[in-house]
Amino acid sequence: MGNIEPLARTYPAGVTCWVECEQPDVAAAVDFYGGLFGWQFADVLPEGAPGRYVIATLDGLDVAALAGPATGSAAWSTYVAVDDVDATAAAMVDLGASLVAAPEDAGPGGRAATLTDPQGVLVRLWMARRRLGAQVTNTPGAWNFSDLHTTDPAAAGEFYRSAFGWRVLDQGWGTAIQVPGYGDHLEATIDPEIRTRQASAPEGFEDVIGGIAGVGDGEHPHWHVTFTVADRDEAAATTERLGGTVVFSDENDWTRTALVRDPQGAVLTLSQFAPKDWG
Repeated sequence: MGNIEPLARTYPAGVTCWVECEQPDVAAAVDFYGGLFGWQFADVLPEGAPGRYVIATLDGLDVAALAGPATGSAAWSTYVAVDDVDATAAAMVDLGASLVAAPEDAGPGGRAATLTDPQGVLVRLWMARRRLGAQVTNTPGAWNFSDLHTTDPAAAGEFYRSAFGWRVLDQGWGTAIQVPGYGDHLEATIDPEIRTRQASAPEGFEDVIGGIAGVGDGEHPHWHVTFTVADRDEAAATTERLGGTVVFSDENDWTRTALVRDPQGAVLTLSQFAPKDWG
């Protein structure tokens, strides 16, 4: 998350804003994700610190982070922007969440907390100061979105409605998470053409930040991350060449995707935007 610039991307409260991957071996993860996505890296913790926190960038813009050494399995996690991390964390506990890491300053960048929701899914909170969140998204090599995979989608929807003010609804392609007013924010800041570009999308699509789905067979509840790639097949082949595993590939009317596992076990989706020609 880099320095604030005139066109910096900002995130209203309730919007997913950042992703990071805890890894047992950060150096190995740097090699894998650098090779897969073309990321550059910068360590932000001082020399001699007990761990590493490495910011990944594309063309100098912050895109994600790698952290470790992890005490458990490698896994991606997702942060939600909040205006007051202490108050939000306390309110979430009152709603049935469990506090994993109490609110704490992360240097001058911001203030963070970690909880598990009532279904046991890890969720992180971020109150930005100098570090605003992902500064490039929805482009090859960058984070696309995060979806909640949970054991009880209906109960999870109710929890997050109360916690963050989310609107959870069926938009035809699945259960969408909307943050009311997010499209207005994007239109007024970094994406003035968003409504023109999405004119044929379902009503309210400009407010969508992700979705909620039930867990699949053998899948643990988690916030699942998707990254954009230019070519699904090429990215899948690169994953395997770098020591990762392609779990399965899929496609629909809009995207070609591959669910992959990195060499240390973290799972993510690679997504190529490839709308079918209806002509």
